[in-house]
Amino acid sequence: MPSVSGQSAGSSSSSRSLIYQFVNCRLVRGGQIVKDDFWFRGGRILNPEPVFFEEKVRADVRVDCHDALICPGFVDVQVNGGFGYDFSSDADRLEEAVSSVSRGVLATGVTSFCPTLVTSPDSVYHKIMPRIERTDGGKEGAGILGVHLEGPFISPEKKGAHPLNYIQNLDQGFSKLESTYGRLDNTSVVTIAPELTGAKEVIRELSDRGIVVSVGHSNGNLEDGEAAVNSGASFITHLFNAMLPFHHRDPGLVGLLTSRKINQPVFYGIIADGIHTHPAALRIAHRTHAKGLVLVSDGMAAMGLGDGEHHIGQMMVKVQAP
Repeated sequence: MPSVSGQSAGSSSSSRSLIYQFVNCRLVRGGQIVKDDFWFRGGRILNPEPVFFEEKVRADVRVDCHDALICPGFVDVQVNGGFGYDFSSDADRLEEAVSSVSRGVLATGVTSFCPTLVTSPDSVYHKIMPRIERTDGGKEGAGILGVHLEGPFISPEKKGAHPLNYIQNLDQGFSKLESTYGRLDNTSVVTIAPELTGAKEVIRELSDRGIVVSVGHSNGNLEDGEAAVNSGASFITHLFNAMLPFHHRDPGLVGLLTSRKINQPVFYGIIADGIHTHPAALRIAHRTHAKGLVLVSDGMAAMGLGDGEHHIGQMMVKVQAP
């Protein structure tokens, strides 16, 4: 735990905001993690040299961080659950699940997140969607940015851990999406396989409503991805996972990182755990399109717990350390 101590200042602090100095900490600077002190006053980061030499004052409060990392809060746009809770299958204790995960992820540095629902029956969406509302974060837990709907409009061939029997198509267009989800007012992100019939029209409508459309869980090629982006999609769900692998004649959705046929740059989620994505693949993505990289946990009910059996949506999975 950080230790706090008062320190006499060179001049009275009664007429100015307190100066805080965090020592023994690590900072993110210039794309690297460095060890240095961190100063701020009145909600603004300070350069300590002019404060010391020109104002001739020292820190009013000194905090020993014991080698903790100080950085902007992590925004996680893909969290299926955690700490024993699964958002897609724990409808009967949903409020408890959201509150517990919100507190749990805050302790890891996550200050806001998107509760994510995987492919489920329509009845699950109708029961859960009205009960997850956007909230600001605070000391009691991370903020809720809105729901990420990851399915059911995905490719059966690239379903990953999603149950095959609940995957749906978009042949009926946006009306099908509305009847499946029930409501969209608390939705922030929807993942769709761009090759589905009717996908472009649905993507355009979602984008017009201010909802981020992400392409993923897809068997589509680069052309499918480009059409989706030009219709309003702006994100890729967990790059490299649940999509066609990169090929030199058709790079698939991975090719969106460098495509010259799209009308806007894309962002892409990536699971940088060394298992879902090899470190070399992560470096390739970062060096290709660094500004688009968005780290995601894709956390599930097992997050924060030990080995055992846990839910992810309608499926039971076994977690066992190697």
